Amino acid sequence: MIKVQPRDLNYGGHLANDSLVSLVGTARARMFFDLGLSELDLGDGRTGVLMSDLVVNYRSEAFLFDEILVETHVGEFTRAGFRLFHRMTKGKILVGLVETGLAAFDYHSRKVAPLPRGFVALVTGKK
Repeated sequence: MIKVQPRDLNYGGHLANDSLVSLVGTARARMFFDLGLSELDLGDGRTGVLMSDLVVNYRSEAFLFDEILVETHVGEFTRAGFRLFHRMTKGKILVGLVETGLAAFDYHSRKVAPLPRGFVALVTGKK
């Protein structure tokens, strides 16, 4: 659960679009942390991620101190990337659907890299 803060509001008094994207970024970082990983290390010590695209579908408003649940699903794996699907709700109300494309990226060579097999096995539960 993530609570909407005063800094997250726009001139209309509801969750701003940039803040919604930031809340998804927090959820993404938390997902990696909970897996023992980070956005700079997918488990092999050299491969991180780089966001390649972002799609946001706004469904309803969220207001100051609303508690937002962000559920994240990992899918659509390719040789060098995957997608994250985020569902944002407050209670039973759908606030937004957010989809991000993430490319595996070697920050040492500054190039797109293959997804580490261990990462794919960890998030899919398949060895």
